[in-house]
Amino acid sequence: MQADCADCFGLCCVALPFSRSTDFAADKAAGQPCSNLRSDFRCGIHAQLRDKGYPGCTVFDCFGAGQKVSQVTFGGTDWRRAPETARPMFEVFPVMRQLHELLWYITEALDLAPARPVHKKLRQALTRVDGLTRGSAESITGLDVNALRGEVNVLLLKAGELVREQVPGRKKNHRGADLMGAKLPEADLRGASLRGALLVAADLRGADLRDADLIGADLRDADLSGADLTGALFLTQAQLNAARGDAATRLPPSLSRPVHW
Repeated sequence: MQADCADCFGLCCVALPFSRSTDFAADKAAGQPCSNLRSDFRCGIHAQLRDKGYPGCTVFDCFGAGQKVSQVTFGGTDWRRAPETARPMFEVFPVMRQLHELLWYITEALDLAPARPVHKKLRQALTRVDGLTRGSAESITGLDVNALRGEVNVLLLKAGELVREQVPGRKKNHRGADLMGAKLPEADLRGASLRGALLVAADLRGADLRDADLIGADLRDADLSGADLTGALFLTQAQLNAARGDAATRLPPSLSRPVHW
C-alpha cells in the first residue's frame, strides 16, 4: 500500500486533473499527461516540484493504487503502447486509489490492540476490499465506493473510539470542526477526535496529539513544530507532507519526516 512509481505508468500525472493555483503551476485536464511527465513515466522535475510550483504533487499519495492498476488490472500493458487502454485505465485509477486508502486504514486498525472487539469484522472488510481491487476494470469502475466507504467507516470509527477510551481524562471532540487558522499552541488534544476537521494553517506548535483520531483531517500548512503525534490514529504520509514541522515533531514510527520540514 505504498506507492511504487517504478511499476506505475505515471497514472497520477495523467488521470487526475489540476488547476493553476498555489498547488500547481498550470492547468491540466483529466486524461491529459502533465508536461513534466517523461517517456519513462517518471517526473522530470521530481526533485524540484516545490521550487517549480507543484507542491500539490508532493502531498499526493496513491497508497499503491498506481502499480495495482498498471501491473494487475491491466497486466503491465501501458496506455502509450496500447492507446485503447488509456480511458478505462484512467477511469479505474481514482476508484482504485480510494480502495487502497481503505486498505491502509483497515490495516492500521488491525494493528490497534484496544480495537480487538472489531478485529473480526475488520479482517472481513480487509478480505472484501482486497478482493475488489483484484477485479476487472469494469467491475471496479462500477463500484459504489461511497457506500463501501460508509460501511468501512463505521468499523474505523469504532476502532478509533476503543483506542481513545484508553486515554485518561476527558477527550475533546472537534470532529468536522472548522479550525482553519486556529491558535492551538501547546494544546492538549490527546485522544481527541479531529476526524474531518479543517486545520488549514492552524498553529499546533507543541500540541499533544497522541492517540488523536486524524482520519480525513485537513492539515495543509498546519504548523506541527514540536508537536507530539505519537500513536496518532489514521494519520497518513500525505497529511504530514501537506503540513509544516521540524526536527522536534514526534511522529508515529510508520511515517517519515517530510524532507521539506
